[in-house]
Amino acid sequence: MQTDLVRIRLIALIALPPALGLAACSGPAPAGGATSPPISSAAIGARSANWPQYHGNGARTGKLNGLPPAGRLTKAWSRRLGAAVYGQPLIIGNTVIAATESDQVYGLNRASGAVRWHTRVGTPLPIGRQPCGDINPLGITSTPLYDPRTRLVYVVAQNRRTGHLLAALRVSDGRVAFTRNVPSPDHKPAYDQQRGALALTDGHIYVVFGGHYGDCGPYIGAVVAMPATGRGAIWSYRVPTKAQGGIWASAGPVVGSSRTVYVAVGNGAATSPPYDGSDSVLSLTPRLKRTGFFAPTGWAGQNRGDLDLGAMSPALLPDGRILQVGKNGIGYLLAASHLGGIGGQLAKAPVCAAFGGAAISGTTVYVPCTGSGLAAVNTTRTTLKVRWHGPAGAWGSPGIGGGAVWVADWNSGTLYELAARTGKVRHKIRLGGSLPHFASPSLSGRLILVGTLTGVTAIAGA
Repeated sequence: MQTDLVRIRLIALIALPPALGLAACSGPAPAGGATSPPISSAAIGARSANWPQYHGNGARTGKLNGLPPAGRLTKAWSRRLGAAVYGQPLIIGNTVIAATESDQVYGLNRASGAVRWHTRVGTPLPIGRQPCGDINPLGITSTPLYDPRTRLVYVVAQNRRTGHLLAALRVSDGRVAFTRNVPSPDHKPAYDQQRGALALTDGHIYVVFGGHYGDCGPYIGAVVAMPATGRGAIWSYRVPTKAQGGIWASAGPVVGSSRTVYVAVGNGAATSPPYDGSDSVLSLTPRLKRTGFFAPTGWAGQNRGDLDLGAMSPALLPDGRILQVGKNGIGYLLAASHLGGIGGQLAKAPVCAAFGGAAISGTTVYVPCTGSGLAAVNTTRTTLKVRWHGPAGAWGSPGIGGGAVWVADWNSGTLYELAARTGKVRHKIRLGGSLPHFASPSLSGRLILVGTLTGVTAIAGA
């Protein structure tokens, strides 16, 4: 379920007029979109680094090597885009890609935040026309993806009440290469929400579905593989539960070195045996055939209590293990090649209630904890041990770079720079206002970019 947000302070979004049509244009920022004066290019750093998808790569490590040592933080620029940016901004060369809940995609100058182009890709859905929810309007919620083979940026937009539209755009000018409707495997598109980040493997873009906040209606979680060229067969997988089983964690699918796709599934309809495939970690082939699963022995009770594993995407370690943490606060260490079925974990231990996407460095997993602050978890061999917790309000999904761990407090709109070994706060900075739930920074050169409820803010100092 996505009713987990009852436990989190809600952020009220201002209703915005729905965007219409499909067009690309360049020019100044929208009304009210004044940007802060940019700091010097020397402070930003001449060398940029790409951040082409959620947490930088298909394994969702959230770690960018080769960055300069982190230091004091300064606001480089802030760009108002007229709507919330829930997904991570992408960085491709000197262009920042930001997708908004008004179904608009922006190409921004990395150094200054100036708008290079913007493109409308659909018609967002006002909250009054949603079956339930907490995002107003509902447009592009997931993190986009850039494919270096096609040189296109992909977004999935809510398009009116029942449409989910995959759009592929050119980075250079935002022009649309193609659009294609994404089918809903549960045949209930009005009740499906697309929140998890897009993933890429085998020439396909992977799109996951859960329900709207409030868990209304007869949705069933699913994964859809859309051809990156815009032509060809579409593959899909639907969770074999009678209802719910949403795949909605913000990090989306995780892709292993063998092209295996891993997803975390929320609670389903069954609250007693037989098991229905929900509250689980799944391994899928590129064509979305299930090859393995893990579920806790207490899956039935977790389904009853909305304490499932689906709130955080799997954390894939470089040695082929997975750390999965969900709403009940228990961490499960799994073998990625053989997930183990019901109760087949290598180890388990209390960690925290986790929501979003983890970051990974060696055997340490930085887990996004709600209520207790970011947790650094040591996963050596078959043991799990929490080494430290970050600031209590820092509930966002972390990133790693420049010898620091970066994490946001989305309620206060604060970005923290933490010492990776101890969790000590080195520096912090207010971003101005609250942030979207599960906000996660993107790293590039000396910049940290964060989507906000009004646009994108860039911080210098990484």
